[in-house]
Amino acid sequence: MRSIRPLLALLAVLALVATACSDGDGDGPLTLYSGRSEELIQPLIDDFIASTGIDVEVRYGDSAELAATLLEEGDNSPADVILTQDPASIAVVANAGLLRPLDGQLISVVEPRFRDPNDLWVGLSGRARVVVYDTTQVDPAALPTTEDGFTAPEWEGRVAVAPTNGSFLSFVAAKILLDGAEATRIWLAGMAANGQPAYASNSVIVEAVDSGEVDAGLVNHYYLFRRAAELGDVVAANHFLDGGAGTLVMPSAIGILDTTDQTDDAVALIRFMLGAEAQQYFADETFEYPLVADVPANAELPPLSSIDAPDIDLSALATVLDRATELVTEAGL
Repeated sequence: MRSIRPLLALLAVLALVATACSDGDGDGPLTLYSGRSEELIQPLIDDFIASTGIDVEVRYGDSAELAATLLEEGDNSPADVILTQDPASIAVVANAGLLRPLDGQLISVVEPRFRDPNDLWVGLSGRARVVVYDTTQVDPAALPTTEDGFTAPEWEGRVAVAPTNGSFLSFVAAKILLDGAEATRIWLAGMAANGQPAYASNSVIVEAVDSGEVDAGLVNHYYLFRRAAELGDVVAANHFLDGGAGTLVMPSAIGILDTTDQTDDAVALIRFMLGAEAQQYFADETFEYPLVADVPANAELPPLSSIDAPDIDLSALATVLDRATELVTEAGL
């Protein structure tokens, strides 16, 4: 009878080779649910794959919708990592008990205000709320110091909002936490009564302001920088308010699903996103604020430390997000 020892030896060698070539501590590629667009994130994912050899499959979608999907999938979710454009969406997932704590030393490079209090998620890049305005039509000295001033008669029909946009709803949620639901309801009703025009998104508002269609709008800061990079010249400018919900700085955020069997690969992805290469990408390519302290922001941006952002627990935005949506709907914006 022929000896089976050579066959056993061959199988052992093949097993070692398969282990050496595997993608990590689980089977198959790392699965990322991304609420940030493919245009922004895929270049970073490609760099991560090239530098680590870890394969990543990305499912792109709206941050809130992906959070809802994870709640529905529960323990059966194929996702290993969730990346959202705002803290409220990832906090919904965290509050449902679906995320595992991150290593404190790994995320310590980001200041505490841009991390979950229980280390369930960490911010990657920051977007500040601003007023974009047409410099040919608006004197910056005439702009209000807070968003409350835009309910005054002189601003009737002149300040665009994006009422269904996630960042606007997060801003409204922050206003609820800071000023209370009743004050927020009154402000929204005042904006509606003032006939403030509604647009679908921040980018559309910036385009409308820069083209002279509307005088001003409530947006995130980086959309104007992207338009300037695309066109080479703009007439619009950003105005930073003086405190309150209108100066909210919202981090994009990342966390690891508690059900993952690829923890090492998931941690490697977060470590890459917090590394100098990815953080500089956010500064140079997307014009956001890097959240790792030793990576400089775009020179045209005011320092992050100079923005009088509200002192709130960003994870708490999730607890009033539904109420914020209700108030916006009730106001009829």
